[in-house]
Amino acid sequence: MSSSPWYQTAIFYELYVRAFQDSNGDGHGDLRGVIERMDYLANLGIDCIWLLPTYPSPLVDDGYDIADYYNVHPDYGDLQDYRDLIEAAHARGIRVIADLVMNHTSDQHPWFQASRRRVEPFTDFYVWSDTDEKYSDARIIFLDTESSNWAWDELRGQYYWHRFYSQQPDLNFDNPAVQQEMLDIARFWLDMGLDGFRADAVPYLFEREGTNCENLPETHAYLKRLRAFVDAHYPQALLLCEANQWPEDVRAYFGGDPNDPAAPGDEFHMCFHFPVMPRLYMALRRGDRSPVVQIMERTPAIPPNCQWCTFLRNHDELTLEMVTEVERQWMWTQYAPEPRMRLNLGIRRRLAPLLDNDRRKIELMNSLLFTLPGAPILYYGDEIGMGDNIWLPDRMGVRTPMQWDDSANAGFSSANKTYAPVIDDPVFGYQRVNVAAQQADPDSLYHVIRRFITVYKAQPALALGELRFLEHPNPSLLGFERVYNDQRLLCLHNLSDSPIELSTPAAHDLLTGADLPPGSLTLPPYGHRWLALSAPDATRQRAQRTVR
Repeated sequence: MSSSPWYQTAIFYELYVRAFQDSNGDGHGDLRGVIERMDYLANLGIDCIWLLPTYPSPLVDDGYDIADYYNVHPDYGDLQDYRDLIEAAHARGIRVIADLVMNHTSDQHPWFQASRRRVEPFTDFYVWSDTDEKYSDARIIFLDTESSNWAWDELRGQYYWHRFYSQQPDLNFDNPAVQQEMLDIARFWLDMGLDGFRADAVPYLFEREGTNCENLPETHAYLKRLRAFVDAHYPQALLLCEANQWPEDVRAYFGGDPNDPAAPGDEFHMCFHFPVMPRLYMALRRGDRSPVVQIMERTPAIPPNCQWCTFLRNHDELTLEMVTEVERQWMWTQYAPEPRMRLNLGIRRRLAPLLDNDRRKIELMNSLLFTLPGAPILYYGDEIGMGDNIWLPDRMGVRTPMQWDDSANAGFSSANKTYAPVIDDPVFGYQRVNVAAQQADPDSLYHVIRRFITVYKAQPALALGELRFLEHPNPSLLGFERVYNDQRLLCLHNLSDSPIELSTPAAHDLLTGADLPPGSLTLPPYGHRWLALSAPDATRQRAQRTVR
């Protein structure tokens, strides 16, 4: 596609191993099952698989509570299966990244058990205190389950610090041994052939009194050390940052010199753009482009060797941390009227149910995902419009088995009972919504997403181009140009249920292949168009003149 670093133009596929394919009939998806379905991913056109946690774990937090950083949960297979998965992906030109959970472990981890007993060298591997009043300015993240960031440990006779569940004690990054251990963990998996990491919960690595214990200088200093280590030994590897913060705070996680646009980043190659996600839904429900335009205009420039990652849901939820309390309550009312649809400060629903299973809206939102700046991330099953089960506990409601066909257990497993029931309702049931049926139907959502991917890969401007919003009297028109070298694309989105009439220049419709003469164009309700403009010059003034 271009000579840019691979991750700047990549399409990511977020995959929950337990849900994808069961290869041995035990009711749980596994690594060998992913290998069996690797051709599906290759044919879809994705460039990189992001594996959700596969480490040994008590699974209090779906695997983010790690009990052993150097192994694989037995439900998923073993280290050889992991190597085979990487090899199978690489053979098809697909890279693989995985979660690196740096902030905390499970309370069942041997390090924590030794630390409770003050066994060296693990005595200070965690953050201990005689009082639960330290770091009182730090917010509680899991407000629906935790009342404090401190938990009492009877065996040690002290409190330990945890930013998430109390079963997830935070590691003490002031301890040099902890810092080195995390580098050793990264080395272990990169030596196995992994192509990088999505680094979990990085704003919280260090604690300092009188601060909110987020985004501290010490945290950035350590992350630069991690990047230097990766660059020195694994120069093609990716570090992707999960920092659910405002754009100006996330900018620091790219590193580099914010005052010099040409200076390369020296921290993370990529960062998630969390704040844009809820604003896509706000804009759609209000029929007003303002929330998207405002957050993108607030987004600072990033180093030339970096890239944003964008998504329509942060796997398990539509996260609502980066909105006001009024906006959060409005979003809950609009998109999660039932309390069971809500999770912590977010909404635990899949994309299709969120959008009332309206194909126009589902395609519109995916169009925005592929045309706004940032490498797009697809969540497994969203490419066929899978549903959710809000009656299952916690995250499991959106982690049901992948629906491959209309056979028993949706082709996911031969077991009598699966880890979670397959979706079996009249709208989203596997008999109706499955891969086989959609592959056979040229008009299915699956083929629309495949077309998006194909065009995205052929148009460098969608990944690398400058963003220029169009001014238009109708607030329901979310239109923008993506400009890269002599390539000028016009992306049009109708956020309303009424058609919009536009005057456009001569263009080539990238999704249909049709050549359009200059003149009038009607954008149908919730419609979208990707147009390549013939004129090579691309200025904001010209964009405002040619689209009216």
